Order: sequence, then C-alpha cells, then structure tokens
Amino acid sequence: MAGDGWTTLPFDHVVLVNPSVRMERGKIYPFVDMQAIDPGSRIVGPSEERPFKGGGSRFMNGDTLMARITPCLENGKIARYVAPKGKDAGHGSTEFIVIRGRPNVTDNGFAYYLTKWDGVRQYCISQMTGSSGRQRVPTSALSHHEVTIPPLKEQQAIACILGALDDKIELNRRMNRTLEEMARAIFKSWFIDFDPVRRNAARAQNQPSPRPDGSPSPTGRGDGGEGCVETFAALFPDSFEDSDLGEIPKGWSVRPLPKIMHINPTRSLPKGTLAPYLDMANMPTQGPSPDTCVMREMGSGMKFRNGDTLVARITPCLENGKTAFVDFLADEEVGWGSTEYIVLRPKGTIPPLFAYLLARTDEFRMFAIQQMTGSSGRQRVPAASLEKYRIVTPDIDSPLYLNFGNIVSPMFDRIRASMLQSRTLAALRDTLLPKLISGVLRVKDAERIAGRCI
Repeated sequence: MAGDGWTTLPFDHVVLVNPSVRMERGKIYPFVDMQAIDPGSRIVGPSEERPFKGGGSRFMNGDTLMARITPCLENGKIARYVAPKGKDAGHGSTEFIVIRGRPNVTDNGFAYYLTKWDGVRQYCISQMTGSSGRQRVPTSALSHHEVTIPPLKEQQAIACILGALDDKIELNRRMNRTLEEMARAIFKSWFIDFDPVRRNAARAQNQPSPRPDGSPSPTGRGDGGEGCVETFAALFPDSFEDSDLGEIPKGWSVRPLPKIMHINPTRSLPKGTLAPYLDMANMPTQGPSPDTCVMREMGSGMKFRNGDTLVARITPCLENGKTAFVDFLADEEVGWGSTEYIVLRPKGTIPPLFAYLLARTDEFRMFAIQQMTGSSGRQRVPAASLEKYRIVTPDIDSPLYLNFGNIVSPMFDRIRASMLQSRTLAALRDTLLPKLISGVLRVKDAERIAGRCI
C-alpha cells in the first residue's frame, strides 16, 4: 500500500549497480573477501590490505556488497562496507555485486535495506544461472526487476528506524566480543602461559614476573584478570618443575584430553524423536552461540545437551573456527546435529566453559587440523585422535576450577542475555523491513514500535 510520491522503477534505475571506482593497479587498498561478511551483521570491514590487480569488485565507503553466488546469497551475505579512516576505496571478491544509492533518487542506507528485502533478494536467487553448486546472479538480471520506492525523505526515515535496531545489535556484538576476549585471555593466562604461577614465583624471589618470551600478561600485572592477584594467588603454585613439555607448574600434570574431558559422551535420543537440531550452517565462527536451532525428528547425528561444546571436525569448517557452547536447550533436553561435530564435556569439577575456551585456543585448533585425514576437500578429524592432545592442568578436583568458573560464567551469562536481546531486535527489524519498504506500515507507526524496544 504505497503512499503519495512513491515511484516504481527497475531496480538498476533505483540504485547504481557496480558503480565505477577509480583505483590504481599495483597500489595497496583494503580488501574484503566473502568470508568476512557475517549475515547477522549490517557492516563489514576489510579482511586485509592487498594490491589492486585490476579484477574483482570495487567499492566505496557506505556501498552495499551483495553476494551473487550460491549458497552465500541464500545465506544472506549482504553488508555495507565500512572503510578505514582515509581509505574510502576498497576492492574484494569477484562474487560481489556492489550497490549504491543513486544521487537524488535513493538514500544509500535505504539502498542497503532494499537489497536485504526479500522482494529483491528472492528475485535475485530466482535468477541464478550456472552449474549446480556454482550458480550466480547475472548483473543484467537486476534491470528486469521493478521496485516501488518512497520519496527520498521517507527513505531516510526508514533507514534511520531500521539502522537504530541494527546499531543496538552491533553494540551488543561488540560487547560480547569484548567479554569473550576477556574470558579467553584469562584462560590462556591461567592454563597456557601460567602467569599467576610466574607471579607467585617472582614474588617468592622478589623479582619481576615476565613471561618466557618477555611479554607482559594480558592485564600487565601477571594476574590473569582484575582482582585475581590476591584473591586467587594461593590457588597457584609458586614454582615450576620439568616435564616432557618443558617447565610446568609444580604439582600440575601433563594429561591426555580424556583424563579431564569426555569426548563424544553418550546421550539418549531415540530415532524419530522431535528435538532441537543444529545445522552446520548455523554454527558460529566467532562467539559461543549458534544463529538458530530448528525442531527436527532425530535421524543420524551427534547428540548434545547444555554444557557441551561442539567443534566442527571437517574442512573448511574447522579451519574457519566453527565452534559452539550449548546453553540454548531446556533443562535435561537433548539436542542433535551434524555427524561432523565432535562433542566435548569436562569431567569432575571442571566448569563446562573450560572445554569451550580450550577449543577456541590456537593451540587446540592447530592440533586438530594436523590430525585431519581423508581426501582433499573432505578431510576430517577422527575423534579418537583428540585423545592424543595433552594439556597441563592441576588435579581434576582442584578448587582452581570452581573459581575459574565463577569468573568466566557471569561473562557468558551476559553474552547470552545480549544475544537473546539481539535476536528479538533482529526479529523486529525483519518484521518491519518488508512492511516499511512496501508501504504497508508508515514511518510514524514504525518509530513507535521500534522506540519501545531500543
């Protein structure tokens, strides 16, 4: 139900498609690859800096990058490019179509949401050509699809409403990244770099407490977290002893992973049972929480419950960091998913998050990658090979684990709460978007609805 002043035009008359961008061959510019685009985020920054060789896509700050190849387009890989300061021009994958608002016709922010709208995205998907698995949207197809757009001022208002929701979602994402980085830094400090032990040893000898490479600890004090110095110092040894892995904290041991953790623990879920299902496509590459679960009858796959950690074992999912912490099920509920998961669960008093934070370390992931077997493109980590992974830890009933859990668990509680809020905001945005773009819902009504949630 479009209003006064709305205009119907071919899509490529509404926006500029692959607009010209002047770039010098051989000069280094910001580069964006396909992997950098997260379907859950409105923005994308450079993946790296790379010399421009004359091919690929070219874009400016604020342009929309739309994946044109399957399954990236179907998965919603569409984002606005945010350039580093002073470097407006960038280049990227050949599989992007670049969209820019047309001067005096389309607001650039509105152009992004128009491209995200299913009325455009589903049309593009329907126009894909090529062999199975490598289908693409021809750029020429965009000239055959008509869209109806409101006046420029109303476009700007629509982009402002939807942008406010996305801004809050992005703020939550940044906060969650910070919280997880803190938790991972503490894990590394305590269980890999042994910073508190070094501090205790230095204190006993009245000396500074450097790391083996001379670098400072994450907090600059060797404590592994604010307030940990005095509170937890007594839980750590004050000296080291030799092992076949080098110096380790005195009284700790080098243990194979099965000594501290269940690998693919048994779970009961009869075939045909309707239960939460987590697809590999929804596994996060960053952060602990998957995008979504669906209800599906149990067939063949790995089973898990709250407190488990899921690690992708197949290439390229493992290399890309697909890892999740299960905290989205009901109490005692069992979920299931891909056969390409390895399930980890700590034993004894070791907190569940210990497994997730271990799985996120470079050391663990590189070890797993080195264990891959099979033909090129379908290599997998045999679950049994993880039994060879060794980690330095205190006794399984050490009070250190409880205290570690007390520190990191509230961080992940906050992550989960903001994730739930972001999903609510995203659902509202996705509800408002088609109604605003089609004119079914007017700006003033949408402002009232969105204002209650931001």
